Amino acid sequence: MTRTVSDGRSLDGWRAELRAWFGEHVPHDLPPLDDHAASAGYRAWERELADAGYAAVHWPVEHGGRAASEPERLVFQEEYERAGGPARINIQSLMLAGPTLMAFGTARQQRRWLPAMLRSDEVWCQGFSEPDAGSDLASLRTQAVRQGDDLVVNGQKIWTTGAHYSDWVFALVRTGKEGPKHHGISWLMVDLRTPGVQVRPIVQLNGRPEFAEIFFEDVRVPVDNVVGGLGNGWRVAMAALGFERGVGRRSYVQYLTRLEYLRRAIASAGVRLEPAIELEFGEVLAQVLMYRDYTARVAAEAASEHPTATSAYNKLIWSEIQVRLFQLGERVLRATGDLRDGGGTAAAEEWMAEYWYSRAARIFAGTNQIQKNIIADRVLKLPR
Repeated sequence: MTRTVSDGRSLDGWRAELRAWFGEHVPHDLPPLDDHAASAGYRAWERELADAGYAAVHWPVEHGGRAASEPERLVFQEEYERAGGPARINIQSLMLAGPTLMAFGTARQQRRWLPAMLRSDEVWCQGFSEPDAGSDLASLRTQAVRQGDDLVVNGQKIWTTGAHYSDWVFALVRTGKEGPKHHGISWLMVDLRTPGVQVRPIVQLNGRPEFAEIFFEDVRVPVDNVVGGLGNGWRVAMAALGFERGVGRRSYVQYLTRLEYLRRAIASAGVRLEPAIELEFGEVLAQVLMYRDYTARVAAEAASEHPTATSAYNKLIWSEIQVRLFQLGERVLRATGDLRDGGGTAAAEEWMAEYWYSRAARIFAGTNQIQKNIIADRVLKLPR
């Protein structure tokens, strides 16, 4: 039976279209995203995607998307990864801030920010975590006090992915102190070029500044930049995190591609792995293929009239695969000689950079421990 997508085309036709276009256009020479200057090539790539209608295929047509179904989104991600597409520099706005604006923003806010998000004329980062408010996000202390038509913001955000090359941050700030701690929180759009904002990159164990701290000192932000209304930020944030944990951020292809790289390294070195490593290789491969079938099921259910809570497990599954995959690779590359103390091939060193960063997968988008609690409480309805 021919599988069709939202505009009547077959999924196979959609896949062929994407594969052909990516094959001609995907750049493979962009530098690491270490600073704002390095982001220029990624911004240009996002504009090329937008001009072709591929920047945010899941967005509604009226906002520049294609109203893609979940199966279409999954195929898009698979083909993007298969083509070796570069990191999506504005993923925070395309997957989180944009859909959140569509759900909670005013018409003026949507006109102001959505087109710039789509083309990456403005790049966004997410300002949720603080030094004392990570998994317990409701404990955040960054204050925003109203003075006339402005909110004056003071406080600090940390572990802010991509802040060192971003233009804006969508942040949770405390605008009220009455009631439970998750009350009185507001979702605020802040221009990082505003006086009083300071961004400090945080260099990780892999030597790269994926994260940054953001400091706010008497930063004046228009009240009109609040999304969803003052004090309603917790509800807005929970909806945004739902977008973040869903299908569309990644597919099984990137993991399968990396396993193939390891297989080629083994064959090229002509080594026989220890039985324990061979067993681990097979187990990780089985997990990746399981994830392939799982994401296909989630996409199919989301496109049906009776979706289930299956997608709640998405982030939990891929983050564990990611950590285990890079741990396996470290053992394999040491066995092949590609990775050695004091040196190694460029590809192996790049693998190790990913190895160190992969640990963060268990933390960002909500820690896995918290995600298990959410699944137990809200999905499985287990007793407390």
